[in-house]
Amino acid sequence: MPDFETTTTLMIVATFIVAGVVKGVTGMGLPTVAMGVLGLFMPPVVAAGLLILPSFITNIWQLLAGPDFKAVVSRLWPMMIAIAVGTLLGIRLMTSGTGVWTTSALGLCLAAYAAYSLLAKPFAVPARLEPKLSPAVGLATGLLTGGTGIFVVPAVPYIQSLGFSRDDLVQALGLSFTVSTVALAAGLASQDAFRVEYLSLSAVAVLPALLGMWLGQNIRRIVTPATFRRWFLICLLLLGAELFLRAFWS
Repeated sequence: MPDFETTTTLMIVATFIVAGVVKGVTGMGLPTVAMGVLGLFMPPVVAAGLLILPSFITNIWQLLAGPDFKAVVSRLWPMMIAIAVGTLLGIRLMTSGTGVWTTSALGLCLAAYAAYSLLAKPFAVPARLEPKLSPAVGLATGLLTGGTGIFVVPAVPYIQSLGFSRDDLVQALGLSFTVSTVALAAGLASQDAFRVEYLSLSAVAVLPALLGMWLGQNIRRIVTPATFRRWFLICLLLLGAELFLRAFWS
C-alpha cells in the first residue's frame, strides 16, 4: 500500500490530467476542475496553492498566443484591476474560514456556474454599460476567487457577452484567468498560506496539466466540443452539489 503522501501525489497528478483534458477540449476549466476535485480530499486553501503554477503556465500561454494583446488589455484593464483588488480582499474568507464551510461555498460556486452555463441563453452587454459593469464584475469575481479559488463566476459569462471575436475571446479569458491566478498567489502569500511544499507539488502538477491539454486537443477530433462541454457541466454540477452539501451532513 502506498503511504498517504504518495497517494495524495497520485491523486493530484490524476486531477490535473483531467483538468488539462477539459481545458484542451473547451479552452477553459483547468482551475475550476482542479479546485472542485481537489476539494474532495483537501481544504480549498491547500487546493488553491496547488493550482497556481499549472494555471499560470497554461493561461499565460493562452493570453500571449492571442492576436491582439494590447487591444484586449486596453478594453478590460478596469475589470482586471478590480479582480486583483477583490481577490486580495476576499482571500481572508478562504484562509480564515472553517474548511467545511469554505468547501461548501466552493461547491455552491461550481454548481451555480454549471447550472447557469447549461440553462442560460447567451446575452449581450450594451457598450454604454461596459465602463460601469466591468469594474463591478471584476470585483465580484475577485471576491469569489479569494474566497473559493474559482475564477469563472461571474467573469466568464460577462466576458462572453462583450462581443469579442472567437480568438479575442480566448485571449480575453486567458487575461482574466492569468490575473486571477497571480492575484490568488499574492493573496495566499499575504496571509502566509502559500507554503513551499505547495509550490513543489504545484510544479509537479504542471506536466500532468500539459499532458491533459494535449490529450484534450486530440479528443476534440473525436467528440465535438459542445457535446463534451455539456457532459462536463453536468458532472461539474453534481460535483458542486456534493461539495456544497458536505457542510450539512458532516
